[in-house]
Amino acid sequence: MTGTETETLRVGVVGAGQMGAGIAEVCARAGLDTRLVDAAPHALALGRSRLEASLQRSVDRGRATAAEYSIALANLSWADDVQALADRDVVIEAIIEDRQAKTALFRRLDGILHPGTILASNTSSIPLTDLAVATSRPEDVIGIHFFNPAPAQQLVEIIPSMTTSARTLEQVLHIVEHHLGKRPVQAPDRAGFIVNALLVPFLLSAIRMVENRVATREDIDAGMVHGCAHPMGPLALCDLIGLDTVQAIAESLHEEYREPLYAPPPLLRRMIAAGKTGRKAGSGFYTYDNSGRQHIRGMRTP
Repeated sequence: MTGTETETLRVGVVGAGQMGAGIAEVCARAGLDTRLVDAAPHALALGRSRLEASLQRSVDRGRATAAEYSIALANLSWADDVQALADRDVVIEAIIEDRQAKTALFRRLDGILHPGTILASNTSSIPLTDLAVATSRPEDVIGIHFFNPAPAQQLVEIIPSMTTSARTLEQVLHIVEHHLGKRPVQAPDRAGFIVNALLVPFLLSAIRMVENRVATREDIDAGMVHGCAHPMGPLALCDLIGLDTVQAIAESLHEEYREPLYAPPPLLRRMIAAGKTGRKAGSGFYTYDNSGRQHIRGMRTP
């Protein structure tokens, strides 16, 4: 990696979805030279709009000044071709949670990035070794897993694979803690890492309770919020994460561990097939307006 100080560190983010835009915002607000790339022009425009709206909300809520807003935007650049990442010191992949798609992207980036560039994945569950061995630089590949929404959530899981060098791990831990101001935890390179290995069975259990009509979605969520002091109920959290993402993580966990508690419930599959994937679609276990606010009265419990 050529740059080690905040003013020289060049970061690339691939994927302008909810997570990619959020990661780019975190990096830009931290003073890093940040380039967000998405091959789909519509997705790139949407990601830019989402990022700028998030920055504006920070100003409106008093969490950032107008000057900080302008500085963050000045740190950002946009591109629709990963060739634009050739000069980056760190590249973070944040595309769809699909092993084949991520592997293909890592192979392409391997032929573009200069030697020593850190190549990271924001995967929620895919083993990093699978991605690392698809490149000619497995020692530079590592997991940097942010949580949604990235600008607000402090935790970042750092996942070295069996091939990650000590140098890469040390640099990433330093970047996440000292440049980005986040709380890193080192996780094993096993599907689900730490958080999702614990969280996803909990979410799937809540979905099964709805599916089996044990309780309503409202009572399930209220029970965990008011009985266990969770900031959000499990079904509302599924909507925030995206039901398709929850399913993808569950499938990865089930493939690795072959335990029934990781198997996606039929209700989850049916809702995804119907396009009810959560906040981003305007409908999941609850319904949402255009700003993502939950309606008081949503759709009937499936």
